[in-house]
Amino acid sequence: QGKQKKARKYAVMKRMISLRDQRINEKHRAKAPVKKKEDPSAIKEREVPQHPSCLFFQYNTQLGPPYHILVDTNFINFSIKAKLDLVQSMMDCLYAKCIPCITDCVMGEIEKLGQKYRVALRIAKDPRFERLPCMHKGTYADDCLVQRVTQHKCYIVATVDKELKRRIRKIPGVPIMYISRHRYNIERMPDDYGAPRF
Repeated sequence: QGKQKKARKYAVMKRMISLRDQRINEKHRAKAPVKKKEDPSAIKEREVPQHPSCLFFQYNTQLGPPYHILVDTNFINFSIKAKLDLVQSMMDCLYAKCIPCITDCVMGEIEKLGQKYRVALRIAKDPRFERLPCMHKGTYADDCLVQRVTQHKCYIVATVDKELKRRIRKIPGVPIMYISRHRYNIERMPDDYGAPRF
């Protein structure tokens, strides 16, 4: 009583007739696309993104004291863990006046984290922090920060997130502030702005 061997059928699918098929009623049949003839005298346009005038290769002339620093959610959390005062530590790092900026997205992200991060929320609501309104949908802070520094090259981004750092490194002229050895460090900052070398 051997089992009957059945040939297995691979990738069996229902065949659908094309919308251009002759068997379909004339009024339901898809029309063949009409090709437009190209005008040889028309000017051919290519969309080239305009480079910001503040950049001289990787050197950003818009950066200068007082520094505006975009703060990320995890940067505030790690600063609390490292027992660092945000504004004072930023000034110690850059030897200049620093204005921490917080976007609506980052604020929304901290509020969503709940009771556990109430200290971070209290720090974020500090009057020394500048609040930046967001006009886009959703509260995904990483995209918001990347979009903001792509448009306006006058910010330094403070983050500990590896993924966000990798995305910001692709944008020329945007320095990144991060935490290492219980102090703030900065990367990609022009030398003559007094960024410390460690």
